[in-house]
Amino acid sequence: MGLLTNRVERSEIKPGDHIYTYRAIFTYSHHGIFVGGSKVVHFRPERNLNSSTGTSSDSDFYDSTLSLPSSCSTFPDCGFRQPNSGVILSCLDCFLRNGSLYCFEYGVTPSAFLAKVRGGTCSTATSDPQETVIHRAMYLLQNGFGNYDVFQNNCEDFTLYCKTGLLIMDKLGVGRSGQASSVIGAPLAAILSSPLKLLMPSPVGVATVTAGMYCMSRYATDIGVRTDVIKVAVEDLAVNLGWAGHHEEVADDSEASSNQLIAI
Repeated sequence: MGLLTNRVERSEIKPGDHIYTYRAIFTYSHHGIFVGGSKVVHFRPERNLNSSTGTSSDSDFYDSTLSLPSSCSTFPDCGFRQPNSGVILSCLDCFLRNGSLYCFEYGVTPSAFLAKVRGGTCSTATSDPQETVIHRAMYLLQNGFGNYDVFQNNCEDFTLYCKTGLLIMDKLGVGRSGQASSVIGAPLAAILSSPLKLLMPSPVGVATVTAGMYCMSRYATDIGVRTDVIKVAVEDLAVNLGWAGHHEEVADDSEASSNQLIAI
């Protein structure tokens, strides 16, 4: 993977990898965990999983535009999910939707993180072992990941948790997603740098300061450097996220539906 792009070929990815693909002409990206067998576990807004047409517009932000294809001739279990859950198992083809394949990087240096201006491509945090990552993804496929929230609990937050097991304690701030941090960081950088415009009348100088503030604000929200995170076992995630009650309500349905899942 190079400095400007994390694009990879299908033959290069391994089970446990955090992969993503761009939607709507690179407007945003959708993330998931590759679990092997050409299958991906990912997280999407629950309201879009009931679509029977398989079509949608790209007018909304992040995963809110995504809907499932009406059928998949490749894998009979493509589209498997538990009732009232946004965590879903898809084949790689349906996940990519003709888009290119990219692999998220972990354990990058601060300089490499800042060099990749676009959020949602890498983190300074280190990944847990492959088997742990897959266990988390498959456990959440059976038990859910709470309610989808574009800024605090989106598809990238899901994959970052699967890879690291880190959960943010501060529920008022932005989530783990570097993509969401970029959206918030851009206007924040412009606001923070605005007083400096009086001291730097040159457009180039203002642009440089704004870009610097943007990169630093994005770096400060990276899960690898944040101090408000804790390691949480996936079996304890429901309690920490505050949706244990909902988890218990769907437990019986989850047990019955699990028998439908074809082994990977």
